[in-house]
Amino acid sequence: MTSQPSLAKPDSTPPRPGDPQTGGSDSGDGLKAGLKNRHLSMIAIGGVIGAGLFVGSSSGIAAAGPAILISYALVGAMVVLVMRMLGEMAAARPTSGSFSTYADQALGRWAGFSIGWLYWFFWVVVLAVEATAGAVILNGWIPAVPQWGWALIVMVVLTATNLVSVGSYGEFEFWFAGIKVVAIGAFVAIGLLAVFGVLPGSDNPGAGFAHLTDAGGFMPKGAGAILTGVLMVVFSFMGSEIVTLAAGESEDPQRAVTKATNSVIWRIGVFYLGSIFVVITLLPWNHKSITEDGSYVAALNSIGIPHAGQVMNVIVLTAVLSCLNSGLYTASRMAFSLGQRGDAPKAFARTNARGVPQAAILGSVVFGFVAVWFNYQWKDTVFDFLLNSSGAVALFVWLIISFTQLRMRGIILREEPEKLVVKMWLFPYLTWVTIGMISFVLVYMLTDEAGRKQVLLSLLAAAFVVVFSLVREKVGRRDDDTAEERAGA
Repeated sequence: MTSQPSLAKPDSTPPRPGDPQTGGSDSGDGLKAGLKNRHLSMIAIGGVIGAGLFVGSSSGIAAAGPAILISYALVGAMVVLVMRMLGEMAAARPTSGSFSTYADQALGRWAGFSIGWLYWFFWVVVLAVEATAGAVILNGWIPAVPQWGWALIVMVVLTATNLVSVGSYGEFEFWFAGIKVVAIGAFVAIGLLAVFGVLPGSDNPGAGFAHLTDAGGFMPKGAGAILTGVLMVVFSFMGSEIVTLAAGESEDPQRAVTKATNSVIWRIGVFYLGSIFVVITLLPWNHKSITEDGSYVAALNSIGIPHAGQVMNVIVLTAVLSCLNSGLYTASRMAFSLGQRGDAPKAFARTNARGVPQAAILGSVVFGFVAVWFNYQWKDTVFDFLLNSSGAVALFVWLIISFTQLRMRGIILREEPEKLVVKMWLFPYLTWVTIGMISFVLVYMLTDEAGRKQVLLSLLAAAFVVVFSLVREKVGRRDDDTAEERAGA
């Protein structure tokens, strides 16, 4: 990858005193534009398909019945609006720091620092969760290797992948995401044929839309269950924003971001709403197999697909590995961007000859390894705290993106109006609507026992990071003033 040119950083913030810079003989030429358009396209498509969709949808169906479709639609609409706002900023100023860099420019250094580190923290905790989930599946297939051994193996393999080059990350993610996309697409197509009784050899009687209302109506748990469903599905959408970070290392960042932003509606419609619709039209929502076997396995079993459980294990493992791969990439690029802005150790901002931020990757994966160890050693104490204190970070990120876009629109129009190629619809009204939706979800979480714990601990983590950033900034200004006084003496 050394023959490729360095990425231009027209969007980077003005250098601050003491900010580390990339480049130089010992650090390579900075990040390389090693992601091809096909990589970005598949990262964009696969980014909205997390393991949570496959694993967690059954509990959402049990909580809200067929009305879970409304829960998914509400959260999907919120994500579409957030992605439109982020796409507006990323198309104008593509950067590996994405919303953290934009928050820095629009809201202040404290905002970029805080949301950047919180986002990094979220993904390194996810590394531990996904590594453990993958280890459980692999241990079931090959029990001779202990779970912790499998967790170690998958972490080492994907760390090596990220260390080789950004192109190797993109290639792995292209195939991981491709498998997920093909699997969901096939599931929706085959399932719809079975729903209407036209699938040859199907074991499902094909009741059409009858199952949407034949077990207590469309809202068997009442309208309030829709909000409960929102809380249960909202975090399965995290990851859609990864493409805006990856675009900074692509051949044509503006085109990639524009394409990803414009296609987010159909991606959420097909992969989330489409697949859940198939599940609850193939089976009554309260069928015991949905909670016992999982929603997708239950649906496949109802059709008569042989070895449905193992088929889904392969797909879930692919989703887990994809999430691990992207999680490590995302955490490392955020750490790299923070290092560039002087908000992380200087080593994080250095790249090797292949354009890989090696220290940022290793620093992220070390914390991930530690979190995996906590998961096995102190699952119900230390790891539970880590999990809950990062639980609401997704909503914090979306909220900061919304507030940032309110300010960033004016900055882009003033400085580079020709780059405003993606525009938020009905600005600023829909931006404020999105802020209201996200705020409502956060407040409503306080009424739920599990949600309350996540919000309060996440707020505690956020408060710690914000206070640290403000104190650090104040001390930095004081040191600058002292240095100026000495220079003038």
